[in-house]
Amino acid sequence: MPLEATMMVIDNSEYMRNGDYQPTRFDAQADAVNVVFQTKVDSNPENTVGIMSMAGKGAEVLVTHSKDLGQILQAIHKTSSKIGGEIDIPTAINVAQLALKHRENKNLRQRIIVFVGSPLDGQAADEKIMVKLAKKLKKNNVAVDIVCFGDGIEEPDSEGKTIMKSFVEAASSSDNSHLVIVPASSNLISDVLISSPVLSEDRSASIPAELGGTGGSGASGSGSNANEFEFGVDPSLDPELAMALRLSMQEAQAREAASAPSTTNNPTSQSSQMSGATPTIPADPTDDEEEAMLQQAIAMSTQEQDVDMDEDAPTPKPGEDDEMDEDEGEDEAIARAIAMSMEDSQGEKDKK
Repeated sequence: MPLEATMMVIDNSEYMRNGDYQPTRFDAQADAVNVVFQTKVDSNPENTVGIMSMAGKGAEVLVTHSKDLGQILQAIHKTSSKIGGEIDIPTAINVAQLALKHRENKNLRQRIIVFVGSPLDGQAADEKIMVKLAKKLKKNNVAVDIVCFGDGIEEPDSEGKTIMKSFVEAASSSDNSHLVIVPASSNLISDVLISSPVLSEDRSASIPAELGGTGGSGASGSGSNANEFEFGVDPSLDPELAMALRLSMQEAQAREAASAPSTTNNPTSQSSQMSGATPTIPADPTDDEEEAMLQQAIAMSTQEQDVDMDEDAPTPKPGEDDEMDEDEGEDEAIARAIAMSMEDSQGEKDKK
């Protein structure tokens, strides 16, 4: 995510009343300022954006460093009533550089975006002065983007060079400065900027990495304002990209739904996949199964005890049972004979 403090310099000269950019040059410029602010802040919540004008009575700083879109819109509305005069690009860039130097967060890289819709005049028309200024910006690590539209579009010389092109090439370090030319057409200035190198890095940072961007996702990107929109893209800024991301997500969901029936046929594998673990062994027996096994074990042990008792008891020899029955019969006979003899002797005594 690019960490940047950006100062936008807008053109509020008399040329901004022209209607070749709908509805007017100034309103088309204001729309572009809005898009730049949104993109910069969405790419990183620590980014700050300021705005200043360079015509009228002179260069004037309207907002130094802000994360509030309301302040930017209020400054544009205030400037709309001060349209007039001529632009002074070198003075405005020097003032913008001074404002960036006093930024609160020194970790933020410095960038100046200049909107030029008027013909170059004065020092701005001197290539040597502009190149010298560009080298000073490069030395101070300040990137510069020039957006030319309307009368700000120069006619190239025989070598195909213009003053603004030479200025950007002299200020560029590792291709951090750009020149964007927006001719009058049905396309808005904001539409051209959103697809230009000026905002390409910021737009990529606002898109999650899993969707092809360089931005974060999940908890790491939760503090960014980009999370307020689906896929981190504001549909009002780039409806085509938002629609493409939405269709891609719908196709992915359709593929998942198509593969769902084959997964539900195997509950064990499905539960294993959902839990992220390997299939486990069968669960322990239930209470009813344990009780049945216990009863079976008790019955088997009882049978074993009965068998053991039967084995411990002496086995009768053949014919022993018959002898025992005969002995019992003799004893009873003897006992009866003794009782009868005693009764006979008692009767004889009574007779005498």
